Amino acid sequence: MKTPKWYWNSLRFLVVLVLAIGIFFRFYQLDQKIYWVDEVNTSLRVAGYRKSNFYEQIPTGEPLTIAQLHEFQSLSPERGWGDTLNALAENAEHAPLYYLLTRLWMEIFGNSITVTRSVAAILSLLAFPALYFLSLELFSDPRVGWIALSLVAVSPLHLLYAQEARQYSLWTVVTLVSGLALLRSLRLKTRGSWAIYAGTVVLGFYSHLISGLVFFGHGLYVGFREQWKWTQSFKSYLIASGMGCATLIPWIVVYFQKNSRLGGWLERDLPLPALVNRWLVNLSSVFFDLHTLYPQRFFDVELGEDFTPLAWGNGWGYVVVPILLLVGYALWVTVRKTPKSLVGWFLLTSIAANGLFLMLYDVISGGQRSGIARYLLPSYLALQLAVAYLFADRLRLDTGRNLQRRIWQVAYVILLGAGIISCAVSASAETWWHKYSCYYDVEVAQLVNQAENPQVIGSPDRLSRLIALSYKLNPDVRFLLLTDSDRLEIPDISSPLFLFRPNGILYKSLESDPRYTLTPIHPLGHIWTVNPTRTLADESMLN
Repeated sequence: MKTPKWYWNSLRFLVVLVLAIGIFFRFYQLDQKIYWVDEVNTSLRVAGYRKSNFYEQIPTGEPLTIAQLHEFQSLSPERGWGDTLNALAENAEHAPLYYLLTRLWMEIFGNSITVTRSVAAILSLLAFPALYFLSLELFSDPRVGWIALSLVAVSPLHLLYAQEARQYSLWTVVTLVSGLALLRSLRLKTRGSWAIYAGTVVLGFYSHLISGLVFFGHGLYVGFREQWKWTQSFKSYLIASGMGCATLIPWIVVYFQKNSRLGGWLERDLPLPALVNRWLVNLSSVFFDLHTLYPQRFFDVELGEDFTPLAWGNGWGYVVVPILLLVGYALWVTVRKTPKSLVGWFLLTSIAANGLFLMLYDVISGGQRSGIARYLLPSYLALQLAVAYLFADRLRLDTGRNLQRRIWQVAYVILLGAGIISCAVSASAETWWHKYSCYYDVEVAQLVNQAENPQVIGSPDRLSRLIALSYKLNPDVRFLLLTDSDRLEIPDISSPLFLFRPNGILYKSLESDPRYTLTPIHPLGHIWTVNPTRTLADESMLN
């Protein structure tokens, strides 16, 4: 029985509705979430400041206003595009394209959080047409594209990075476009199509250096498709990808000149059970994420906190199991029912070259790269395409029995509903699990804001964390940067004093100084009150 037109029109209407909801959430309360340390560093580099500029321009030992700290987050006539490039070169592990786009956007619209985050939000919208046409190129079925659009539109994980002033929305778009360009080149076999693919390779590398794994996956796909024979398509791929890679040479030179490293903290080992828990939790967040899945200390990877196992006992943890089964079944159906040379190998090589490679690397060599969800976005996109194909296949009226089709209809609606609910909760929250290093800043800011005219003490080398906190503090709060010395002098002890995320030397200096007493006021917020001892109080009264 042929599926009637009204049936697919109803599906299209549902997808359009879900797409509108997803677009709304991407721009909802953009300025409310914590502007965490990674985003602070985005504004810092875009404005043309290097971390060494802190030591040159920020005075230590005297109170600073929030406005003085935010000068490092804003464009100024004194610092132009050359300063931005120099700042990016100092951190060459981050490809420059997104930051240059953000600089252009800030030149036009200003320096607010909404402006900087709107770059990622707008870029995330480009993923929708790219995803649709990639689905059409893969499956030759617009229905798969519609369903894929709905899944990505209300994917909690994609929403998180669409609302963050970082490069991951851009990387998602370029990943989709490069896959589309590769498939079109293999189909059309023209120089122009391969030139376009070479251009996407350039964009990919200058969006994120992990794109190298994506293009390696493309090479695997072409190899399997051509049965590892020296065909014209294989040669064209090597030439196009080689030309694209060659354009990265200048940035590679800068990378090694500056001794850059792609996330040195990622090399810290995790116990295998904790790493596996990360994989499962991250995968579930592609479809469903109400935060209760994530123990609060689980993702504090930079601070060296103890890792707690996934809380299966709270009930929410068991949502991982059906999602894992759904994704596995979708991959199996997609590989079994579609020509492997066109679809199966493309999805499998995309997953293997990115996600599986990072997983094996961590297991064999140590580290936690595969436990960071944003690094596996290309693999998650491939999994979502497989799930989209599964639903498109099972929702056809000429497939299976009525009861089976009803079950798949309900499953599809439930999956979309779970995504919508997750996005609604996430978009309204001030903090979320992926902002691990600043997760408790909202609570910390509330504690500081309760005091009258407080001062927050910190280390100059932790200034990014202080700036992140400052976005949630009252305007009357002052900051005091203290350098490392044997005997620290706090010029004003009449105001309430708080010590926030100091480096080890500063903390030990204050802790061992008999003039001060440190009292922790948050179990995981890394903040202490600094109280003068009686002797110091008496001396200040006498003076």
